[in-house]
Amino acid sequence: MKYLLVFAVVFLVAWRWRSARTGQQLKKAQKKAAAQTAPMDMLACGQCGLHIPAQDAFAGTRGSYCSAAHLKIAEH
Repeated sequence: MKYLLVFAVVFLVAWRWRSARTGQQLKKAQKKAAAQTAPMDMLACGQCGLHIPAQDAFAGTRGSYCSAAHLKIAEH
């Protein structure tokens, strides 16, 4: 009977620890997934029409471009 009680206590402690750890891992995974799936603003290149992230675009007086070469071609 004593061994059964000890086994039950160890089992309950392990089960609680595992469920708490799994919950924490799930929260971390959700935060990571939310950060990775944030939408980015996209712009079309004025020369070739390629869509690129706004942060990578080359800004010109006539629009945005995917490369410095397309900016030079379109602006001159």
